[in-house]
Amino acid sequence: MTSISVVSPQWLALRAAADDAARSPELAGELARLLAAGSTIDDGLTIHDLGSGSGAMTRWLAPRLPGPQRWVLHDGDAGILSHVELRSVADDAGRPVEAELSVEELAQLTPWELEGASAVTASAVLDVVTWSEGERIVAACVTAGAPALFSLTVTGEVRLYPADPVDTVIRDAFNAHQRRVSGGLRLLGPDAVPAMAELFAASGWRIRRAPTPWRLGPDDPLLIHQWLDGWVDAAIDQRPALTGVAEDYRRRRRAAVAAGSLRVIVSHEDVLAWPA
Repeated sequence: MTSISVVSPQWLALRAAADDAARSPELAGELARLLAAGSTIDDGLTIHDLGSGSGAMTRWLAPRLPGPQRWVLHDGDAGILSHVELRSVADDAGRPVEAELSVEELAQLTPWELEGASAVTASAVLDVVTWSEGERIVAACVTAGAPALFSLTVTGEVRLYPADPVDTVIRDAFNAHQRRVSGGLRLLGPDAVPAMAELFAASGWRIRRAPTPWRLGPDDPLLIHQWLDGWVDAAIDQRPALTGVAEDYRRRRRAAVAAGSLRVIVSHEDVLAWPA
């Protein structure tokens, strides 16, 4: 698999507020209860974050979990990891968290990679992995016996207001792009959460899922612009014959953003898995 972090630090910073507003506090609370009930809590927690980017998951989740906490941030992009900033991050008791950075791809993850982990997390990652990489993630979590919280996985559902007849055309082409074959293997794309739930269930684990949509409007013009361009570009890349229609659509939607009249709901799901 190519590097998970195929986006810029600027994009990660731009989407951070929408991500944090969307994440499931209920599943985070359930993870906190599981960890507080665990036998390792007296020695502190070790949490592995896969495809960590610049550390957004750590910044959001650490204050919601008991501690002390040590985070291991894994990402295939050393440049992205250089933007990690966690000096002000603390656990639920106000203790600073420790952090270690690890440059590596999920394709290199072994079943023993997460040995000693108290929990495993990831954010906006599962939709860009393949079935075999999903199996690797599940095997590593099961081997470690560590509950896993995966946040902000796209579901393929997008709603724009006011509606446009081309919305579904772009959506379907984008979703096909998300499910494209890469390196001879098909990406999970919008099927990622059901696929991972199936893999964990087959290992006898329990699963909870929660909807975590972005809700964007007139206060989010820059994020809508960037998201829209990525959405349309992927659709064109998947179906070049759409270029003319898609570019006309892009112009209409940009005009609506400029007028402050466009609202967008981009659906995601969070999933929590833990040993039964």
